[in-house]
Amino acid sequence: MSSIVRPTSAQQTRRLVVAACAVFAIVVAQAQILMGWGQSAAEFAADSDATLKVAGYAFAIWGVIYLGLLIYAVWQVLPATGESELLTRLGWPSALAFLGIGWWIVAAAFDWEVGTILLIFGSLLVLLVPLLMNAPTIRALSRTAIERWTVVWPLALLAGWLGVAAPLNLLTVLTGNGDLPTVLSPTVWALIAVTAVTLKALVVTWVLRTPAFALPIAWGLLGAFVAELERNPTLAIGAMLASGVTLVGSVILTFRLKPPIEKPA
Repeated sequence: MSSIVRPTSAQQTRRLVVAACAVFAIVVAQAQILMGWGQSAAEFAADSDATLKVAGYAFAIWGVIYLGLLIYAVWQVLPATGESELLTRLGWPSALAFLGIGWWIVAAAFDWEVGTILLIFGSLLVLLVPLLMNAPTIRALSRTAIERWTVVWPLALLAGWLGVAAPLNLLTVLTGNGDLPTVLSPTVWALIAVTAVTLKALVVTWVLRTPAFALPIAWGLLGAFVAELERNPTLAIGAMLASGVTLVGSVILTFRLKPPIEKPA
């Protein structure tokens, strides 16, 4: 039985910073809701949603995401939790992502449009890139490995929701400012965004071999179907098909049957 690798003082400091950043992201979001300053995330998205709209209930997924972040933050800071390759490599990126989504709430509340774009895309990239870079380690985790559920799933869920929310954020700002290029119709631009996030979900799932990134994307696309059903049936059908492809595809890519191992003659 291998012994637990105790974190160094520097690594323990990193863990405390990660926990503090997670608390910051959660507290800012709850403070905005309870105190009512500025717009909520759903209100910001609905402000200029003529191109692509997502049903307000879809944003309830933040409750699941925040719970996951809290589990991750608490688990990685526990004295009994040994240092690991994933904690080392994902620690600082996760802290930056937590700061990003916290400040995004502030930027959205006060309608700092450019700031919301920079923060949401920055938070997505700073989290998704390290996840992909550490894909071999993530794929090597067993289905029951604690790090799969306390590290990979919480961070991948956040990255997945940002993966669908970032394009929506961009379309919202471009639409509201009248900057959406007219070379294509708004419906076509929305369908391009829907297709892009679907492909991204499938590629990331194929690399990581976990459905955690794709599930929030499927949920967001389903929310687009519900919101656009009466207003834009073409877009609604596209979003529904994309949601189904994302969900089914991610399950197949994660749990597909492995080919039999051929024995040498």
